[in-house]
Amino acid sequence: MTETRQRPLRVLAAMSGGVDSAVAAARAAEAGHDVTGVHLALSANPQSFRTGARGCCTVEDSRDARRAADVIGIPFYVWDLAERFREDVVEDFVAEYEAGRTPNPCLRCNEKIKFAALLDKALALGFDAVCTGHYATVVVREDGGRELHRASDMAKDQSYVLGVLDERQLAHAMFPLGDTLTTKDEIRAEAERRGLAVAKKPDSHDICFIADGDTQGFLARRLGKAEGDIVDESGAKLGTHDGAYGFTIGQRKGLRIGHPAPDGKPRYVLDISPVNNTVTVGPAEALEVSALTAVKPRWCGTAPDGPDTYTAQLRAHGGETEVSAELVDGELRVAFTEPVRGVAPGQAIVLYDGTRVVGSATIAATTRRQSPVTA
Repeated sequence: MTETRQRPLRVLAAMSGGVDSAVAAARAAEAGHDVTGVHLALSANPQSFRTGARGCCTVEDSRDARRAADVIGIPFYVWDLAERFREDVVEDFVAEYEAGRTPNPCLRCNEKIKFAALLDKALALGFDAVCTGHYATVVVREDGGRELHRASDMAKDQSYVLGVLDERQLAHAMFPLGDTLTTKDEIRAEAERRGLAVAKKPDSHDICFIADGDTQGFLARRLGKAEGDIVDESGAKLGTHDGAYGFTIGQRKGLRIGHPAPDGKPRYVLDISPVNNTVTVGPAEALEVSALTAVKPRWCGTAPDGPDTYTAQLRAHGGETEVSAELVDGELRVAFTEPVRGVAPGQAIVLYDGTRVVGSATIAATTRRQSPVTA
């Protein structure tokens, strides 16, 4: 059974101001639930408008969410979670890059804001569930427990960024779009039929708090210029950079080395060392990872007991790869059936059993054919 409830619920619909969350709120209301809309004010200075901005917490977004709630016919509020968002998402994002890791702020926002701060407040106010516009499904087992599964449409599946939710949180989560086997154009058409003005609004980008999309510029303003060396695997200096935080494992463009490798092949970022502010580059094959260790595991239900085989997803828009995984002394040990490339400390690994999300953990170290790489 998926998303079907036996009785009407008091539902708090998180409305970002975009089309997905508006349609999700409308569907929840149409299903007979008692729905209240809420827009999360996540920016301490949300004065930029959509023109030139690409986030989801601008003044215009708040107004769009309110207009959608009015059309749906539900109460609407704005909750200020800017300080919590700054501490748990933005500062974490900056600190992770400063430490040479590659974080996923959307996953952190779901964990700390939408299904922690927001859900806790909703439950305290007597709501039964939080509704969002994510594409994923909650399956209710015969024993009443909840499981998180991929969306019916794999092309829109967002279960990766929800892999941090535990069973208690899933018991109060509602994703009305998860069973939708439709294109985004059809979701927009539904919004238009419902009279929602956000039907043609552009989608927001992943990092909502970087309005212009310039992650490196954002980090430079926060962390300052810190010139260091770009070296090859032997340690020979190839060039310089303005801050190791501006690079990610597997990056090819923007290295500014200035001269080709001896074999004429492209070079990629292999390692980022914040200790000596050095970026190491090398050939694509040197990126191949055969195993990894991940920390801070979170399980969408009961933790696995003993080693087992799963599929894993390593980035929000990435594919699946087969792995064997085991929980050892609180750490997740993962071995890949076939080597994968571009795996970076700080990223999340999400394990799947078929369509079911088993859980997630944060990558701490990777093992390549040559040597282990740590954060």
